[in-house]
Amino acid sequence: LEIVVNLVQGSVFPQWDARKIGFSSRSMLKAIANSSGVNSGQVEKLWAKKGDLGIVVDDLIKDKKQRTLFSEKLTIKKVHNNIRKLAEMEGAGTVDRKIGLVSELLTSASPKEAKFIVRTILEELRVGTAEGIVRDAIASAFDKNVDDVEHAFDMTVDYGEVALLAKENKLGKVGLKVGRPVKLMLAILVKNVEEGFESVGKPAIIEFKYDGFRIQIHKEKDKIKLFTRRMEEVTKQFPDVVEDVRKYIKGDNFILDSEAVGYDRKTGKYLPFQNISQRIKRKYDIEKIAKDFPVEVNVFDVLYYNGESFVNKRLEDRRKLIEKIIKEEKKKIVLSRMLKTEDVKEAEKFYNESLKAGNEGVMIKSLEAKYKAGRYVGFMCKLKNILEALDLVIVGAEWGEGKRAKWLSSYTVACKKDGNLVEIGKVSTGMKEKAGEGATFEQLTKELRKLIIEEKGKTVKIKPQVVVEVAYEEVQKSPTYTSGYALRFPRVLRVRIDKPVSEINTIKDVEAIYKMQRKGK
Repeated sequence: LEIVVNLVQGSVFPQWDARKIGFSSRSMLKAIANSSGVNSGQVEKLWAKKGDLGIVVDDLIKDKKQRTLFSEKLTIKKVHNNIRKLAEMEGAGTVDRKIGLVSELLTSASPKEAKFIVRTILEELRVGTAEGIVRDAIASAFDKNVDDVEHAFDMTVDYGEVALLAKENKLGKVGLKVGRPVKLMLAILVKNVEEGFESVGKPAIIEFKYDGFRIQIHKEKDKIKLFTRRMEEVTKQFPDVVEDVRKYIKGDNFILDSEAVGYDRKTGKYLPFQNISQRIKRKYDIEKIAKDFPVEVNVFDVLYYNGESFVNKRLEDRRKLIEKIIKEEKKKIVLSRMLKTEDVKEAEKFYNESLKAGNEGVMIKSLEAKYKAGRYVGFMCKLKNILEALDLVIVGAEWGEGKRAKWLSSYTVACKKDGNLVEIGKVSTGMKEKAGEGATFEQLTKELRKLIIEEKGKTVKIKPQVVVEVAYEEVQKSPTYTSGYALRFPRVLRVRIDKPVSEINTIKDVEAIYKMQRKGK
């Protein structure tokens, strides 16, 4: 059951699993040639014509006159196991052995089976099975409450495991597991302190909102793991943080929620996110980059401690616990700066202090709040000093002209609506031409080139994986884009390598900003 649920989502691994299939289109071309008996040149010509290797293999196997003596009836388990092995192979001759594994599957496959095997391996399976559909299917299949299914997923980040738990009537027993990331709690946007108090109640906890990136800290005895909000493990990239956790946080096992913020080693001032974002993807020269781009970890919540889950305890009680277990060391690990108040003027003064320190604003939280994994909740708000920038996903682009002819630019960006993506505009400014602070056209082109799924002239469609933070002057109504809205004077602030597509802004967020603008006017 778990295998089937993962496969219909286009993967053989649950979301939290860092392993990647890592099989290129060029290798797939060779595997198709091997299994179909058609030479690579012909396969490549068909690929250029059809634009989809899944369709190419479907057509070639239909034309194949007979199946080989080595073919066998495929099972889901066989397909799953062979694809998983692709992610685990290492060493000399790996490419040839991987091609052999895929060829073995395609040789035994029917045309339709081959098409979906190819698309799954290339992670281009387009069957529309969004998370919400999988959730609802599990609830329907086993007669469970949709909210219970979603809660189980937020805790496990694995719909395969959730399906099994639902089948065995064990959804109520799902719990946190140290070493496996969970969905983080998310905040709604408010326009001022008064609205924040209306949402969460008085008194409230006000915290600095740092311009860093979320880090889940997991410790089980001597083993420490760090995860981003995308559930990517970044333990190796942050050896300095691992050492500080070991040194300054006491406890046998725990899961903490925190924000890592970059700072200038000379001045001690906090730096914008893009200054440290490169550390997340870095695989080499880790010690040097840790020294050049140091981070301070600001801990603000605890989900699990010494064998006990704390997600259903009050925020005020969770805060008291982290105050006990953390030995603060400035520019290493500290508690998030906070104020407990019911006074609007006092809260506004604290908000201005946060802005002066170089932060984005403040978080406003209910003292009674439980930790709701994966939810935008009404008892946690964020207040920022600028019109809320939008996190959007790139779904298309255009090749440039002149000196930008080798770069993809004019990115078409989209937000979420009812589980689908709807376009909200094009953005071509904000990117740098030369390396330095922020992303460059060259760097982003390198990432997007791998994700091209269709190309017509200078226009390309992009597999939606790259999230960018987009600033703008105003949200306008527009019939041009499928969202019904457009952004006036949009510009890319940064590439959000820390943010998954599942957490981009929704059409409801856009509508709320549009209404807020009109009230302001």
